[in-house]
Amino acid sequence: MKKMWLLGFGFFSISLGWSLYNAFVPFFLNDFLSSTALIGFLMTIDNYFALFLQPYIGNKSDRTHSRFGRRMPYLLIGIPLAALFYALIPFHTSLTTLVIFMVGMNISMAIFRSPTIALMPDITPEAKRTKANGVINFMGGLGGILAFSVGSILFGVEESLPFLAVSAIFLLALVVVFKNINENRDAIPFTITTNSKIDYKAELNKPTIFLLTAIFFWFVAIQGMEALFTLYGVNELNLSKSSSAFSLAFFSLSFVLAAIPSGILGARFGKKKVILTGVIGLFFVFFLLNWVESLFTLRLLLLIGGMFWACININSYPFIVSLGSEHNFGTRTGLYYLVSSLAAIISPPSLGLLIDIFGYDVLFNATAVSMLFALACMWKVKTPRTSPVRL
Repeated sequence: MKKMWLLGFGFFSISLGWSLYNAFVPFFLNDFLSSTALIGFLMTIDNYFALFLQPYIGNKSDRTHSRFGRRMPYLLIGIPLAALFYALIPFHTSLTTLVIFMVGMNISMAIFRSPTIALMPDITPEAKRTKANGVINFMGGLGGILAFSVGSILFGVEESLPFLAVSAIFLLALVVVFKNINENRDAIPFTITTNSKIDYKAELNKPTIFLLTAIFFWFVAIQGMEALFTLYGVNELNLSKSSSAFSLAFFSLSFVLAAIPSGILGARFGKKKVILTGVIGLFFVFFLLNWVESLFTLRLLLLIGGMFWACININSYPFIVSLGSEHNFGTRTGLYYLVSSLAAIISPPSLGLLIDIFGYDVLFNATAVSMLFALACMWKVKTPRTSPVRL
């Protein structure tokens, strides 16, 4: 489990980077653009690259054999590039340079994201993966808290400070993971396959298709909420920029506190049951957020919502890899992120367009409906009966 905490530091840096990116880059775009739909589109245009790169790189890493292992070469290339482009974002001089830095950062993130996550099932037995995923997402949640709390403070002092800090943390995370995880020593034994083609017929069995569809819908809700929440807080609730961003820290805080317990519950009672509980709970949270008028109520509901999001997020990735073979963890990781990237492409601009037409109060109506679709898909996921894990 020590290795999971160390690998969690890599996920910590990824989560920190994305959370801060989603919170503050819309403000940079808002300096040049007045359309919320266009801002939402530019917040996701980079995901078009991730849509194709992450499945390809995940599959490629499954078939990579080097003295550093299967996944590590991609970390060694992608993380330094991501750190560079991330540091450049607040120093944009025009909309063009801002978009160039955004796209460069996200292509770099796509290079190492799937291989980093695929390291978890590589070095963890099936029975312990939900708990291990709870640990690395606990670290990821800490990254979200720092982004929305400390990041908000640094952003208020100087807008470039949080971006420079995250770039430094990227490089530190690379050093920690590289020094402490040796794939050739720590990975569960496997037989290397040289077939570079993804066998979609084998990978996309019926339970996988329904699960991927459910993942798409709950990421539509989460990606849209995170990308547009700071603008919602400023324009609908009349919060300051820093106060609006800080409110999201409550969502991340409860996610952190519930991450490890959610993994334990998934191992004990089954991943599907815990995910269904989270989907139903998050639907009610989004539904109730439509009537929020006070900052206290807003943050309380976000606190509750983060707990239900942990039930979903901690168990969904182990669920996906459990439906395939050990030779294709990277491929399945790529499919997982393909679906989430597709949601990220569709959700913010679509919700932004709805906001342009109906106003900001439509945001949480739309996210609640998306969770209902996710619930319908999860009911359709049928898996073989397995005995619960005794903890």
